[in-house]
Amino acid sequence: MSRPRPSWDAYFLRIADTASERSTCLRRSVGAVLVKDRRILATGYNGAPEGLPHCLDVGCQMVDGHCVRALHAEQNALLQAVAHGVPTDGATVYATSEPCHQCTKMLLQAHVKRIVYRDPYEDELARGLRAEAGIPCERIEESDGER
Repeated sequence: MSRPRPSWDAYFLRIADTASERSTCLRRSVGAVLVKDRRILATGYNGAPEGLPHCLDVGCQMVDGHCVRALHAEQNALLQAVAHGVPTDGATVYATSEPCHQCTKMLLQAHVKRIVYRDPYEDELARGLRAEAGIPCERIEESDGER
């Protein structure tokens, strides 16, 4: 009996969703996966830098309505790639949330060629940067159909 397979986009977005379950920030749980040629390069989730207390343990450190204790999922994925010597040139990032302007700048600098996300995040500066750079940024909702 045949069953529908998820598209590659849905597949990697589901993995990003699983990564988000490791989040240690109390405000948002976000996951990200860097992929190239249908191979996972690195994953990340939002949480405090290694060796520092997590929001779960000491609370969020808020500045202008944002938790500044936690690194963002996209940042953690990029840093994991760097720590292990994994090139990101030409990669796609799958994230459970649309990247903010800081993450967008880092993704552009890392030569990520495509952004796929599930949940919108209202950051017009980020959207403008992506448009100016010509980087595709696509919102998809998980589907079960093969693509």
